[in-house]
Amino acid sequence: MSSKTIFSGFGGQGVLMMGYSLAHSAMSTGYHTTYLPSYGAEMRGGTANCTIAIAEEEIASPISSEPDYLVVMNTPSLYSFQNKLTSGGLMFLNASIIDARPSRQDIEVYAVPCGEIAEGLGDIRAANIVMMGAFLRKTALVTLDTYLKSLETIMGSKKRKAMETNTKALAAGYELLKTS
Repeated sequence: MSSKTIFSGFGGQGVLMMGYSLAHSAMSTGYHTTYLPSYGAEMRGGTANCTIAIAEEEIASPISSEPDYLVVMNTPSLYSFQNKLTSGGLMFLNASIIDARPSRQDIEVYAVPCGEIAEGLGDIRAANIVMMGAFLRKTALVTLDTYLKSLETIMGSKKRKAMETNTKALAAGYELLKTS
């Protein structure tokens, strides 16, 4: 098993946290993992993306010119990264704020209304975790339990309320793509 994923969006959407938590989860599972973040100089609202490589063998390069998976949280990221996704790859897009759809016909696209789902759970900030639930449903790179344990380790034990919301958000995203 070897896969590369790009998470992309605006700063403040939790894009880097999505990548870091996936990398941590994969590492906890015993895989070799790399995490390569990239972000603009702005504190919030600037560009943010990261590349995650997960493999059973050592990883030669953390850079991915043709990732297997692409998560786009905003429209500029759709336009910036859609043509990098490998043919047959999976794209997860934040349907809450992205009206456009990719121009490619050779990829699978999952439009996830993660903002609406997170708002329904009472915290829009959990939109990235809703997306992670959908992502993990279709990719099965790590289990939900492993992901939640990693998330709790990353966030620390003092964030119980946030972990309750994140647990619900992850389950909601996972269940959303149950039949598709």
